[in-house]
Amino acid sequence: MGLTDSRIPRTPVTAQAPRTRRFVFVLLNNFSLLSFASAMECLRIANRMSGRTLYRWTLASETGEMVSCSAGTTFAVDSGLEELSREDTVILCAGIAVQDETSRRLLNWLRREARRGLTVGGLCTASYALAKAGLLDGKRATIHWENQDSFAEEFEEVTLTKSVFVVDGNRMTTAGGTSSIDLMLKVIADQQGEDLANAVADQLIYSSIRTDQDTQRLSVPTRIGVRHPKLSQVIQMMESNIEEPISPSVLARDVGMSTRQLERLFRRYLNRSPKRYYMELRLQKARNLLMQTDMSVINVALACGFASPSHFSKCYRAHYNTTPYRERGSHAARLSI
Repeated sequence: MGLTDSRIPRTPVTAQAPRTRRFVFVLLNNFSLLSFASAMECLRIANRMSGRTLYRWTLASETGEMVSCSAGTTFAVDSGLEELSREDTVILCAGIAVQDETSRRLLNWLRREARRGLTVGGLCTASYALAKAGLLDGKRATIHWENQDSFAEEFEEVTLTKSVFVVDGNRMTTAGGTSSIDLMLKVIADQQGEDLANAVADQLIYSSIRTDQDTQRLSVPTRIGVRHPKLSQVIQMMESNIEEPISPSVLARDVGMSTRQLERLFRRYLNRSPKRYYMELRLQKARNLLMQTDMSVINVALACGFASPSHFSKCYRAHYNTTPYRERGSHAARLSI
């Protein structure tokens, strides 16, 4: 059951009724259903808990026609890309292959509405479209961790963080998934008060509300299933130094170990050498860049710490059983189906 009436935070009858705020959710093809639904549900529940219509929302797409989420379900929308009220908040919803869904028409519309002073947000990978439109220049932002490498390479003028969400002025971005809930709870708290935001979280059975100081990925010990402080420290150093890899001897020295001790540590817990683990991290980043950017294979190799394209191709083939060129070609073919 939901909260009883006595626990619902309502505005006193003598208080001036708050104005209704409208959110315009712009859905790109293959958008993330979880990110979108999480955001909209927060607004719906805020209305229910307050007993007032604090929020309204409408759905839009580039053409005004139906659009599909990444799970394949199709949604009807209310409009195309129309001129909005300056009081509206635009929430762009994206998902997989966001680069292919970011059209010139969409970018021009985003720039026009932003010039008029609207607050603009992006859920999941929609940060890419906002950055492409220049709306995040000089601002802090976030994007799903899987897209961080390609985003950082393409948009150097944006201060990319690993936070679950970021609010910088009238720009809002999230990392995807349930981070939409955290962002909307902050919006509700700022606009309507902490009591209502907490009531919304309670209805969602959302007991661990995150702030913009929380990072999106699991900690290294949780990800690798091992709680060893020196091992975690070395892996963090590896992840932070992909373009210019650090030698195992330097990694070992920096955590107060010998190279041989570091070798044994990796063999014991990860069943591979530090050099092999580091190589896998670099190749994983390379694969992300190949699939998510237009960077040349040579530049991808350099960005991932490979001195020559031939060495990069050899290592890539050994790990993924295909070449970087074929990987990019097959990915493009899958997207066109």
